Amino acid sequence: MGFAEKYLSDDEQVIYHLRTHAKALILPVVVLLLLAAGIGFGLGALPDDETIGTVGRWAILVVGVVVLIGWVVWPFLAWLTTTYTVTSERLLTRRGILTRTGRDIPLRVINDVAHERNLNDRILRCGTLVVSAASEQGQVRLRDVPRVYEVKLRLSELVREAHDEDERQ
Repeated sequence: MGFAEKYLSDDEQVIYHLRTHAKALILPVVVLLLLAAGIGFGLGALPDDETIGTVGRWAILVVGVVVLIGWVVWPFLAWLTTTYTVTSERLLTRRGILTRTGRDIPLRVINDVAHERNLNDRILRCGTLVVSAASEQGQVRLRDVPRVYEVKLRLSELVREAHDEDERQ
């Protein structure tokens, strides 16, 4: 899914349009596999007795659906709806399933761009991008940014260009 061009101003170009790293989906995939195995075993292990078997099957299915929604579908939708977009003029963040929240930070008000990476992040080539802006919120932490170092370098270049352009005016 690309970034909608209708949200861009004239001459504004999308540099990066990213989702959070797919590592957020590791636990939901493991839960899905264990859930499928557990439901299959549970349904197969129930006796053929009409009362116990029917109630047991429904109980297993209801619990399975609740776990599926809470531990698989919801995290997947959260991953799917969280995006970070760097344009030639702004940094845009969007997140939320039912309630969407977003933040647009003009590049000219960004003071500093840093990144943080723990061992797992270094192995998976992602990390946290820390953007300091001259605003009330101060720092914005973008978690699990893929190729965080590459994004940080390019964002720093764009910020420097935006500051240079402001000084020329």
